[in-house]
Amino acid sequence: MAGLNYDSFNSLRHNVTDLRAGAHCVYNINMHLVLVAAYRRKAISSAVMNTIQEVLHRILDRLEVRILEFSGEADHVHLLISQPPRFAVSDLVNRIKTATSREIRKRHAKEIAPYLWGARFWSKSYCAISVGDGRSIETIKQYIQAQKKPS
Repeated sequence: MAGLNYDSFNSLRHNVTDLRAGAHCVYNINMHLVLVAAYRRKAISSAVMNTIQEVLHRILDRLEVRILEFSGEADHVHLLISQPPRFAVSDLVNRIKTATSREIRKRHAKEIAPYLWGARFWSKSYCAISVGDGRSIETIKQYIQAQKKPS
């Protein structure tokens, strides 16, 4: 390949510890997801945030999706994840929203009632941003950690 010398190729390589292996592939797919409460209502208290985090760990561990960072504010949450290539982003987000919404409504129905009604907890939309290696992941982690956690 013209213009690509060994030194520039070396700088493009992944750190071996960042790579994950599946049955037929090696990958490093990182995603920054933002999920917003329906109508952007401030329905996420610290107790609700803890429930979200607990459910996320339970379902994402089973799916072999790693949570690299998690936080949020009273009306939205941020997740930085490392996911296998077998999931479409929309399918993964649907699983996350369904499981967390169900558990939040079961455990915190009275608490969220003043903010939300009906069966929906999350907005229909979401934000998904692919994240590169190294510095950009650290930058996103710092941004997520800096969120104003609900009280």
